[in-house]
Amino acid sequence: MEQLQHTVPLVNSSFYQPSTFLLTGFPGLEANHHWISIPFCMFYLVGLSGNCLILIIIKKTQSLHKPTYYFLSMLAVMDLGLALCTLPTTLGIFWFKIRKIEFNACLTQMYFIHILSVMESSVLLAMAFDRFIAISNPLRYSSILTKPTIIKIGLAIVSRAVISLFPIPFLLKRLTYCGSNVLSHSFCFHPDIMKLACADIKVNILYGLIVILSPVSVDFVFIMLSYVLIIKTVVSLTTKEKCLKALNTCVSHICAVLIFFIPMIGLSVLHR
Repeated sequence: MEQLQHTVPLVNSSFYQPSTFLLTGFPGLEANHHWISIPFCMFYLVGLSGNCLILIIIKKTQSLHKPTYYFLSMLAVMDLGLALCTLPTTLGIFWFKIRKIEFNACLTQMYFIHILSVMESSVLLAMAFDRFIAISNPLRYSSILTKPTIIKIGLAIVSRAVISLFPIPFLLKRLTYCGSNVLSHSFCFHPDIMKLACADIKVNILYGLIVILSPVSVDFVFIMLSYVLIIKTVVSLTTKEKCLKALNTCVSHICAVLIFFIPMIGLSVLHR
């Protein structure tokens, strides 16, 4: 009944923005949302506690105060941010059946979800660069990746994400929307919001693709290039043991890259 009331088109207004959006859990399984929330709570608990544990261990262990672990800390902070961005609305739907989210609050959540995703992509690129320097030029590793350099890299990562995604909320605010305000996720997502608009959304589609195909895809290309150079360096090592040892330091990073990039780029293209 609530959904029908929010899907009546407003024909008497030339410009319309809904005051709220309705988020969606699992359609048709509303009666089981409390049970579905159990694995979600476990995932959130593991993610939050695991990343907090990483940060605490790195902070308290002096031997881990190295560039590799600084970048790992950045990645943990991004993961915490993403979890905290989606947790309130997701658990609000499952536990309290709270589906409504105010228009500007939805845009704010969407903005932070997207900038954290772009920042995570940039941190993975920085980690690939870190591995390349460590393997190809180990004697100069500590002199190249100094603390001031890492701070500058961190600031560049934040600035790049904030600036590149800054127009997105304003591109959505300029649109007029149809009567329907029902989103298909339990959080606010740019492609999901723009599909509710009655206006021409070509600019939103193109800009969204530019953001994905520019920062994120460029990061992926440079990560792959870094690994080509790493493999080239590893192959030139004299012993098999050294070769395996060098590659073992990259395995976890490669897994993180694949887990992050494949779903992100795939879903972004499919949504469009």
